[in-house]
Amino acid sequence: MRGIISAGSTGGHIYPALAIINKIKEKEPDSEFLYIGTHNRMEKDIVPAKGIAYKAIEMYGFSKHIFKNLRTVKCLFKAFKDSKKIISSFKPDIVIGVGGYVTVPVIMSAHKLGVKTFLHEQNSLPGKSNKFLSKYCDLVGVSFESSLKYFPSGKAILTGNPCSEDALAVPSLVKSSLGLSDFKKLVLIVMGSLGASRVSKYLEKELLKFEGADYEVLFVTGKASYDEVMKYKYPKNVKVIPFYEGLTKVMKKTDLMVSRAGASTLSEIIALKVPSILIPSPYVANNHQYVNALDLVNNKAALMIEEGELKEGALFSKVNEIINDNKQLNLFKSNLERMQVKDSASLIYENLRKIVNEKDR
Repeated sequence: MRGIISAGSTGGHIYPALAIINKIKEKEPDSEFLYIGTHNRMEKDIVPAKGIAYKAIEMYGFSKHIFKNLRTVKCLFKAFKDSKKIISSFKPDIVIGVGGYVTVPVIMSAHKLGVKTFLHEQNSLPGKSNKFLSKYCDLVGVSFESSLKYFPSGKAILTGNPCSEDALAVPSLVKSSLGLSDFKKLVLIVMGSLGASRVSKYLEKELLKFEGADYEVLFVTGKASYDEVMKYKYPKNVKVIPFYEGLTKVMKKTDLMVSRAGASTLSEIIALKVPSILIPSPYVANNHQYVNALDLVNNKAALMIEEGELKEGALFSKVNEIINDNKQLNLFKSNLERMQVKDSASLIYENLRKIVNEKDR
């Protein structure tokens, strides 16, 4: 297969895109891919480091500032021109969009040139780019069943998030490597690679309440919050670290997780059946993390606490209640299993192959 894939701005878009590429190359080792991303966001560093051919286009999202939007419109016209040139030169069998404003000129250019297109949506509430582009693509894959209603009838299918298949393949953590016990339950608290300053501030004193608990707590602060959090001396059963490469390994040994509700994190929570307390970030576009978390809550597969509800003792109380209730933990696991889409990346590959085969008829 010969393909162009486009996704940008956040890891929630970029890593599913990479998972799709990896699955296609696993199935068809001779496949060739070109990645189109922005000139100034994280994909420009992540993707080339993976040995994937990369083309950058200048593209910005729309905002509330009229002068910035004038710049965006100007860039959009140039991005169309650049995308058409790249697509015409590469001659792909298919063009895949995995979210972010950079996909708009890429998918629309592919449609204009008569190239088959596929979109993937990671969030429960679809992004503006994917909702707009759905009328120009051949098929949309969604991560949550509740997302199907946002796309044209018959054009969207439930595929799950391709990152979930990668999560299953990761080996488990050896708990002793982090100074943790093999005989105690583990609560994992993580707020992202950079941390969440308001939540971290709250946790500085909240973690002190876990003293004497018969389970262990691992708080991954994020690099930006670590020094501030470590001004306190924590109980022996609470371990605080700034970062851990390959957090999925830890999740496989986790009995209860406290985290944000980004799409990639939830895909791993679902795939690994990790009971969780979700604290969605209120600072993201369209409050989509809240909607993501609500999807699990409505399926009785997780508990949610909004950031504004984090009063003293609130998180400790909920963690203590759930971690000691095996019936509740097993209910969460059972309902997470019902939400799983088995072999998500493989399912996406199979549908991409069908689209390409139709093109060749």
